Amino acid sequence: MNETPEPIDPADLPEPTTPAVPPSSADEPRQAVMLAAFEGWNDAGGAATAALLHLHDVWGADEIAAIDPEEYHDFQVNRPVVTTSDDGRREITWPTTTVTAVTVPASGRRVVLVHGIEPSMRWRTFCRELLDIAESEGVTTVVTIGALLADVPHTRPIPMTATSESVGLRAVLDVEQSSYEGPTGIVGVLQHAAAERGMQSVSLWAAVPHYVANSPSPKATLAILARVEELLSDPVPLGDLPEEAVAWQHGVDELAAEDAEIAEYVQQLEEAKDTAELPEASGEAIAREFERYLRRRDNGSGGPLP
Repeated sequence: MNETPEPIDPADLPEPTTPAVPPSSADEPRQAVMLAAFEGWNDAGGAATAALLHLHDVWGADEIAAIDPEEYHDFQVNRPVVTTSDDGRREITWPTTTVTAVTVPASGRRVVLVHGIEPSMRWRTFCRELLDIAESEGVTTVVTIGALLADVPHTRPIPMTATSESVGLRAVLDVEQSSYEGPTGIVGVLQHAAAERGMQSVSLWAAVPHYVANSPSPKATLAILARVEELLSDPVPLGDLPEEAVAWQHGVDELAAEDAEIAEYVQQLEEAKDTAELPEASGEAIAREFERYLRRRDNGSGGPLP
């Protein structure tokens, strides 16, 4: 005859044990990041702001704030623009700074994008207002993006410089502390203000060939986006940018071929560039490109920024 089992006293159950393997850090939310670029002194060839606008479009960012330009811009320097709407009304567009945000699907990271024109005045107040918005979005890292004119050839990869005032990030990203001393733009002030708030900060700069300084500069924009992708480990759809960069380089090739002095100058820049980078043109550079390829293939898992 089967006996009815006695009910189990919960007190007799064994204590739950701690899992041998802790939860994966991949399950933790990625830290929010702000990317900022401004037209003007910090934006050679329009490369930096073009990168921000590209990210806005491919990630489908939504506007979350707009900085009132009344307190920060000299409208005789950056004039408002009058246009006519489809219904015939006259409209004025002011030189404001727009803040958009998106949660990147691949990683779930919150990214805040800042695009505007370098303000004419009250930079400290302007930066405080931007960083207040950043904090409200949970941003812990501010990445400023700029482009400068330099003695570099258009036929070689666009040089990118990354620096940080954050000791921890310098170790993780293998970047240097900036040694630059001299006049700075709004991106330099914003980076400094972010560091004073205890935020991490990174500064990215693309070097645009000075003899083709006019906007657009798709090859430089492409280089910036590659570095952003590397920092965030979030794949960035490039769209037509690679083809535009090739077309841009071919166009400059044709212009240089028509002027013997320019062609000779470009050749000198090429020789100087190749000589300077010869020790690096091997394993380390190839490894970085291969890591970028793997991140794209794996849909952006892992990466330098937490």
